[in-house]
Amino acid sequence: MTRAVVLGAGIVGAACARELARAGLAVTVVERDGPAAATTAHGEGNVLVSDKGPGPELELARLSLRLWPEILHGLPDARGVEWDPKGGIVVATTAQGAEALRIFAAAQREAGIIATELDAAALATAEPHLTRDVTAAVHYPEDAQVQPSGAATALLADALRAGAVLHAGHEVLGGIVSGGRLTGVRTSGGTIEGDLVVNATGPWSGETARRLGVRLDVRPRRGEVLVTAPMPPTVFHKVYDAGYVGAVGSGAEELQASAVVESTRGGTILLGSSRRRVGFDDRLRPEVLSVIAAKALRLFPSLAGTAVMRAYGGFRPYVGDHLPVIGADPRLPGLWHATGHEGAGIGLSAGTAAVLRDLVLGREPAIPADPFRVDRPAVLAEAAAPGGEV
Repeated sequence: MTRAVVLGAGIVGAACARELARAGLAVTVVERDGPAAATTAHGEGNVLVSDKGPGPELELARLSLRLWPEILHGLPDARGVEWDPKGGIVVATTAQGAEALRIFAAAQREAGIIATELDAAALATAEPHLTRDVTAAVHYPEDAQVQPSGAATALLADALRAGAVLHAGHEVLGGIVSGGRLTGVRTSGGTIEGDLVVNATGPWSGETARRLGVRLDVRPRRGEVLVTAPMPPTVFHKVYDAGYVGAVGSGAEELQASAVVESTRGGTILLGSSRRRVGFDDRLRPEVLSVIAAKALRLFPSLAGTAVMRAYGGFRPYVGDHLPVIGADPRLPGLWHATGHEGAGIGLSAGTAAVLRDLVLGREPAIPADPFRVDRPAVLAEAAAPGGEV
């Protein structure tokens, strides 16, 4: 039986472990802390197609969107996942923004995405508390949301039911190479052998790769979210400003922020979003939280005076060309990667795991995998900045 060692028990690692275990591999999951304790626990749970233009990432998002309901249907208890196919609404508040949004939505429709422009009356019905200072609005009914930690835990539990084994609290120290091939890893808890090793350590993937003996330009990108106290129903879709797409696609180091507002099953409202490249500096910055709050209030003025219950921030795995890294590392046989999703890992995890599984088994994936290959220029551009344990 083929032995697979999956490094990382966030949602991408959990999804990969599940697919490999269900395919009959002997899977060992190695996690430095606890399952879903890092990047996954600091996300919003987005399963989106609305923020992706035509191309490989959108195809991966569409694959994931098809797979999520199938996965949930097969879980013994999916309540903790909190799957919510509530749809998304993207709005513009300037004439220039409206033009750009309409062009973007038209391109998505050409690619097969449902994107319906709403007039003022339809928008007011869909989101009665949203500002009326809107120049264009597009409804994406395919967008959904999950509870990130709940989803990751459910995927990992299914992997364990299929025979996977979890080693939590084990830090990866280095690789075991025999005959030019990676045959296992050294961890703080001992040596674990395997026929293949999957690097799914998110923002720490660059450092993990370095410890295993290769270079991988995956870096941390910081994001913050505000969480309100529970409220009566106020926001009914994922609502965000059209500037969010530009912020996601930007490679700038300085703060990129746009309004993203959505509710949770528990009644809280999540206010985002920000993106900063600050290494592994995990300090919450009041000035960043202030920008997030101000942009959210522009979309939902009625939130003024609402109590903010907490704020949190986390690191996302950033790649310069904004595409995930999925597949075998040609420089070190036995090493595979499933990382680089930045803020889209929750939604893309299901598709990523399916693509990885098919590649491992020598099958043709449901979508072309070449755009995500490891040996592309953006991934090998330079060594990832060191920092953080793995």
